[in-house]
Amino acid sequence: MACLEVCKQGKFKEEEEEEEACTLDGTVDWHGRPAIREKSGRWVAGIIILLNQGLATLAFFGVGVNLVLFLTRVLQQDNAEAANSVSKWTGTVYIFSLVGAFLSDSYWGRYKTCAIFQVIFVIGLISLSLSSYLFLIRPKGCGDELTPCGIHSSMEIALFYFSIYLVALGNGGYQPTIATLGADQFDEEDPKEGYSKVAFFSYFYLALNLGSLFSNTILGYFEDEGMWALGFWVSAGSAFAALVLFLGGTARYRHFKPSGNPLSRFCQVIVAASKKWRVGMSPGGEDLFDTHANDSSMNGNRKILHTHGFKFLDKAAYITSRDIDDQKQGSRNPWRLCPITQVEEVKCILRLLPIWLCTIIYSVVFTQMASLFVEQGAAMKTRVSNFRIPPASMSSFDILSVALFIFLYRRVLDPLVGKLKKKNSRGLTELQRMGIGLVIAIIAMVAAGIVECYRLKYADKDCTHCEGASSLSIFWQVPQYAFIGASEVFMYVGQLEFFNAQTPDGLKSFGSALCMTSISLGNYVSSLLLTTVMKISTVDHMPGWVPGNLNKGHLDRFYFLLAGLTTIDLVVYIVCAKWYKCIELQGKCGERDEKDNYNV
Repeated sequence: MACLEVCKQGKFKEEEEEEEACTLDGTVDWHGRPAIREKSGRWVAGIIILLNQGLATLAFFGVGVNLVLFLTRVLQQDNAEAANSVSKWTGTVYIFSLVGAFLSDSYWGRYKTCAIFQVIFVIGLISLSLSSYLFLIRPKGCGDELTPCGIHSSMEIALFYFSIYLVALGNGGYQPTIATLGADQFDEEDPKEGYSKVAFFSYFYLALNLGSLFSNTILGYFEDEGMWALGFWVSAGSAFAALVLFLGGTARYRHFKPSGNPLSRFCQVIVAASKKWRVGMSPGGEDLFDTHANDSSMNGNRKILHTHGFKFLDKAAYITSRDIDDQKQGSRNPWRLCPITQVEEVKCILRLLPIWLCTIIYSVVFTQMASLFVEQGAAMKTRVSNFRIPPASMSSFDILSVALFIFLYRRVLDPLVGKLKKKNSRGLTELQRMGIGLVIAIIAMVAAGIVECYRLKYADKDCTHCEGASSLSIFWQVPQYAFIGASEVFMYVGQLEFFNAQTPDGLKSFGSALCMTSISLGNYVSSLLLTTVMKISTVDHMPGWVPGNLNKGHLDRFYFLLAGLTTIDLVVYIVCAKWYKCIELQGKCGERDEKDNYNV
């Protein structure tokens, strides 16, 4: 009898140790079993995903960075048509990010979504490389600055567009999901891994920028010289290597199970609350329907604790006598009664929307780096001795600034702020960092406006073509590129962390997709704003603020206008950040997951 008792105690101890070795955030391994902490995730999986991101970004920007030149030199489109084609293509990439996020969170899971869209990405790049080499680069050697290519058939052009939109689909669906999958490799309920998870987003953004640095410099140079097929084949090879590396880490990844269609869950809450709009509720919320962590509707995700905002939605979880009768019969109508965690999912998204809207104006500032900054640089002195500096290559200073400020933030600023804080050692919150990003963006626009004022001072007003018409060196643009890079570290890295931390477990990819759609809408708002400014500033036959000849315009005023709009956006953002209430989760251990205060 005593031996049997010892065996039971030993077995219980073994089970307890095995349970302690599992992650606490609900992640599972490849076989659907609870993920073992020592055998899955962490930096082994994280580094694989970072390398994958760097290679995939190199491949994507190997196509995107010079696509407008390919359209003008190879397909013989004019500047306006080519710019419009690139804008549509870029916008489509970000729209597809919502498709990837939806499939990832709802049905496929993050790993399967990443794998499928990366395969599509590789196929698109191979198709683009083949069509360019076999059909589009004719005669051989065409496509440089001096040698235009010949006329192409409609079938050849259709194959080209099919290829680049496959690239858009593959990259768009993959991008928000890979960021979330990387974050899933760190258990935020473990203090050590939670710190690593925060660091992962900084290194993820750094990997993205280092991949684009190679594309903007080395690949961009070869493509500018007319070696388009070589550039596209390098991109295809890089994407294939990224896919092989990603698949090689399969056994190591941690996974969250997909949670089903979030749209139906959201609609159920709205409909259920509307049906009970006359119901009176107790102020404490004690009569709300709750589920246990092992309930099938939770699908392994952590429970979200009840909050007191958006009181109307709480009615969806109010238990009426009819709901009690349904439960006695062993059924629950999800369109009449929703668990509180489902209600809180809707509240989380509603709270995130004002913060997300405030990031769109920042994206308007960010997009100027790829458009007006380049045009401004082309109108400056670009030659050093006999070497001409391509204006687009000045974005390298943005990438170098990103790398520098990520290091300074991770190694200097964050530890310093943590020591200065009396309550905890967390450092700056995500909302505080995003606010700092907006402040630096204002400084960047002011710096760009001041440089433009001096560029006009040293410019030849009667130039026919503005390229190199000012004697002011293009290196005066370095501060504005550096400020944009610094602002990215605070805004975009903070944004990635914030949306990942503040979305429910079943909507993490959607949170990452919000970052990408912010950039997309920033492009559209920038185009609308510029069109409106030109329409107003060209009355009475005036040249406008941003004419074809920049020396006859006032680009500086447009930069100062953006600085003013961003200042207004900063004020609105501070109000929204003060109002924001962070998500409160219950861990697998059943204890309240205490979060630091996210407010500014």
